[in-house]
Amino acid sequence: MFDTPCLVIDLPVVDENIARFQKHADAAGLQTRPHIKTHKLPFFAKRQIAAGAIGITCQKTGEAEVMAEGGLQDILLTYNVIGDAKLDRLVALAKKCKLSVTCDNSTVAEGLSAHFANAGIDLTVLVECDTGAGRCGVQSPIAACELASQINGMPGLRFGGLMTYPPMDHSENVDKWLADAKKLIQAAGIACPVVSTGGTPNMDTLGAFKHATEHRAGTYIYNDRSLIARGACGVEDCAAVVKATVVSRPTKTRAIIDAGSKALSSDLLGLEGFGMVREAPDASIVGLSEEHGIIELGDSNWDPAVGDIISIIPNHICVVSNLFPTIWVKDENGEMTEMPVAARGMLR
Repeated sequence: MFDTPCLVIDLPVVDENIARFQKHADAAGLQTRPHIKTHKLPFFAKRQIAAGAIGITCQKTGEAEVMAEGGLQDILLTYNVIGDAKLDRLVALAKKCKLSVTCDNSTVAEGLSAHFANAGIDLTVLVECDTGAGRCGVQSPIAACELASQINGMPGLRFGGLMTYPPMDHSENVDKWLADAKKLIQAAGIACPVVSTGGTPNMDTLGAFKHATEHRAGTYIYNDRSLIARGACGVEDCAAVVKATVVSRPTKTRAIIDAGSKALSSDLLGLEGFGMVREAPDASIVGLSEEHGIIELGDSNWDPAVGDIISIIPNHICVVSNLFPTIWVKDENGEMTEMPVAARGMLR
């Protein structure tokens, strides 16, 4: 049986979440390309493919290598790949699966071209667009067209379309941005077959992405406290919990657990406290050190005893997944299976 702290995944809830995303996308006429950043396991990626996904999304080359070794065949890598070491690995990876990547500047495109020009295969490259989230991406539809034209003319590369990680509201504005860029690119005589959007919080509004072809989402497979706060899911939709043991009751209003920042992460995401105690939602995890979590019971009637095992919904499950070398998967019969988190720690 498991020891604490550990991460436990409810498989029936996972499957319900996968089916829900696929249903939303199907209704909007979009294909799905789930992001594996949340679960990091080929086991779950294959369940997403079996439910209807056309492929998967990875953020780092190491993640994509793990997924390809695990049997996933259609992979989009949504990160600027820079440096000879990574680019050499990218060439090797592209010979093992159907690989596409993104870039948002000519320096990255030139590096990709230099490594793929004599590789014997063309690499599909999508232009990353900043449609309002303020992270990576070209800053205007005109800039998207200019970079698409550069990629289209580079040896070893094939322009594949547009990709954005959009803000989680104003989807109509995002769609217009992408539509304008696609129109400019097509007017330049270049095909733009893929328009890829993303995000879990906006799953209920996928119909607003009228010019998109696919949607990437990651957190939805487990869900977390931040998504509960956004109204994107309910407590019952959260498949992942950190199991922790009460190790001390120093006062009547305070409990100490064996899950600290090394198990729950220090991410707040604008929330108060470091997770939700399922047994006592009104209690508050007010502080973390590396190995200790401090819970203030407040007005809660909950009276945990030393030795009690509790369940915590993390604020940000994607980070928490990366903190545990293994997870425990609970099936519909309550049986538990331990699995290694295969793509954990893949920083490069």
